[in-house]
Amino acid sequence: MNYAALIENRKSVRSFTDKKVSNGTLIELETYYYQSAKRLIPEIRTELVFFNDHSKEALEGAAGYHSFLVGAPQYLVLLSEKHPHSRLNAGHLMQDLLLKAADLNLDSCWLTFADSDEVKEAIGLSTDLEIAALAAFGYGVRTTKRLRLNIRSMSNIDISAKRRYAEPKRSIYDMVFLREWGNTRGLDEHIGFFDNVLWEAFHAASLAPSYLNRQAYGFVIQDGGISLIRRPDEYTTEADGQLSLGIVMLHFSAVASAWSGSLQWKLGGSGAAMNLPEGHEVVASCIL
Repeated sequence: MNYAALIENRKSVRSFTDKKVSNGTLIELETYYYQSAKRLIPEIRTELVFFNDHSKEALEGAAGYHSFLVGAPQYLVLLSEKHPHSRLNAGHLMQDLLLKAADLNLDSCWLTFADSDEVKEAIGLSTDLEIAALAAFGYGVRTTKRLRLNIRSMSNIDISAKRRYAEPKRSIYDMVFLREWGNTRGLDEHIGFFDNVLWEAFHAASLAPSYLNRQAYGFVIQDGGISLIRRPDEYTTEADGQLSLGIVMLHFSAVASAWSGSLQWKLGGSGAAMNLPEGHEVVASCIL
């Protein structure tokens, strides 16, 4: 797959047509999950389950943004065993599946939920695994107007029609720093522009969907290594924050690996030399 192009062009779709996803396409997506999907921590046991549009009524109130659940012809449920990094792995793996769906000309939208057991009960799943990630997918409505989720605060969310997506996105220069947090001096010379592998990878990371578009993360480049930093955010729960960070890691590594070969994340690390503000922490690091 051309990850850079898929990441650049994929948009979250919140309005779907009634067109069904063919069995052949579902099989292709399922085969990709078993044979090729990128897992951050391969030893974590996961399962993939498809549900059709009849599940929408059951999911109402158990998943979605507050009372709003995206109606779609198919829902994708990723189950995972309990593990300290299960949500990081789920964000990484599910986003890879959604990019594969985009490669198959399918549209998708991440869905949020607060209680795994509540979702399992709603859709009739009996398993010792937890719901780790949930998404709607199918064929989006093609129109000059698209639905946009307006998030003013956690208690003030509504849906409106917009002619273009204009989701708030922080630029590379708001999230990537050189040697220590907040320093951008010399960053241009270090990461280049457009056709430079680092610029491409950081650009892909800046396009990663995150919980409520909060983008509670950043990067510090030090001595050939790159560290992903989690920023504290009052609206982002631990579980949703981990999912978002897993997505960021997928975007960065998938694009960087196309240029520099396989890239591996090492979880954890010290931020002592990075002058991190209070509450910021190192999530993972890698070497290109």
